[in-house]
Amino acid sequence: MSHDGKHIRLRRILQPERGTLVVAFDHGLVLGSIPGTENATRQISRFIEGKADALLLNLGMFGQLAKTSTAENLPALIARLDWTTAMGTASQLPPDAFRSCLVAQPEEALRAGADAVITFLVIGSGDAEFERSEIERVAGVSRECERLGLPLIVESVARGPAVQNARDPYWLKLHTRIAAELGADLIKTEYSGDPQTMRAVVEACAIPILVLGGSRTGSDEAICELVRSIMQSGAAGVFFGRNVFQAENIPALMQRVHLELRSSKPMLRNCT
Repeated sequence: MSHDGKHIRLRRILQPERGTLVVAFDHGLVLGSIPGTENATRQISRFIEGKADALLLNLGMFGQLAKTSTAENLPALIARLDWTTAMGTASQLPPDAFRSCLVAQPEEALRAGADAVITFLVIGSGDAEFERSEIERVAGVSRECERLGLPLIVESVARGPAVQNARDPYWLKLHTRIAAELGADLIKTEYSGDPQTMRAVVEACAIPILVLGGSRTGSDEAICELVRSIMQSGAAGVFFGRNVFQAENIPALMQRVHLELRSSKPMLRNCT
C-alpha cells in the first residue's frame, strides 16, 4: 500500500513527458535572509505563477504557501527535513566541524501536506563519525518514508578538505550511488560541468537525478544554456533556487526554462 502511495506522489513531481522544474526556496535555514528570499509570500506566488512543478520549502514556510495559493494551482510540495554546516564555506571547515541534524520527521511533513521530503547526504568530510551519522540518518529517514509511502529525495554532495572538486564525476558517482543504495527515490546533486561526464553519472545511478543550480550563474540566457546542457546529459530535470528567485522577472525566466525542458524528453527510469 505504501508503495502505491509513493508512486502516486512521485507522479505529482516528475514530468515524464518533459523535464521537471523544482524551485528550491529552503535557503533561509542555512544561509539566512539572502537576496531574493525577502517577502517570502510574494516570491512563492511568483513561483506558482511561473508554474513550478514542485516547491522545496522548510516546514515552517508551508503556512506562507497556504496564504498565496488555491487548490487549483498548488504545485507539488517538498519538505526539507534537516540542517547542516556542510554547505557554503564547507571546504574551509576542519573535519571535526561538520554537523547535521533532523529538524522535522517524515510523518510531520506528510501531515503538513508534503508530497515528498528531502535530506542531505554529505560525503568527503574526512570525519568518519560524521559520515557514519550521515548514513544512519538518511537510512532512518528512508525506512520511515517507505512505511509512510512518502518519496525521499536525497541531496547528495561532496564537501570537505579532501574534496578538490565537488563536481568531479568520481564524487558524483560515489554519493549518488550511496543515496540510491540507502533507498532514495530521487537525487538532487551538482552538475559535473558538461553533458558527457554528467551522462556517465546519470547512467551509473539507478534512480532519476535532478541537477541543482547553485549560485546565480549570470543572465537568464546563461541559465537557459545551463538547462540545455544539463538535459543533454539525460537528467530528469533541474532543482533551481537562486537561479530563479534572484531573477529580475521570475515568471518570465521560469517560462523560458520550461520551454528548454520541453525540448528534451528524458527517459525516466522506474521511480518506484
